Amino acid sequence: MNPLKIIRDADIGSDIPAPDAYRERTSARAIVFNTEGKVAILHATKKNFHKLPGGGVKKGEDLPTALARELQEEIGCSAKNLRKLAIVEEYRNKYALHHTSHCFLADLDSEMGPTDMTESEIASGFTTEWMNLSDAIQKIESETEFGSYQWKFIRLRELAFLKEAVRIMQSV
Repeated sequence: MNPLKIIRDADIGSDIPAPDAYRERTSARAIVFNTEGKVAILHATKKNFHKLPGGGVKKGEDLPTALARELQEEIGCSAKNLRKLAIVEEYRNKYALHHTSHCFLADLDSEMGPTDMTESEIASGFTTEWMNLSDAIQKIESETEFGSYQWKFIRLRELAFLKEAVRIMQSV
């Protein structure tokens, strides 16, 4: 599958030069729909930004296994009906990182249970919010004040995935 979007430093207004080499990171994330048609969005309440649930693929994991783990850890649920949505690649020069995110559409498959977040996620104050796709897009588009280098990449990535989901849903 070709990338939906490739995000580079220039796309976030950065002029950090490209490194000689990039280390690789692969992630799995999802747009998870509940029975009301709303999607799970993580709100970092202490930093005031929103993102999709998901994260890095650990050694020995495939994408669905990593996604299942991340959904359980971050939003406390499992998902069913996984459908590949898109890939977004990021070249973060500051960290010499080539980050490939695989995003899926999915449906909530269980009641919400306890989460098992990392210390960093807890420190950021992550909570799950359920909202319509259009509201999620508007929320993330409006978040321009939290201007960290990494957030600028995350913001563009999440918007690409959410807008692609809208496009796919409208064509069905």
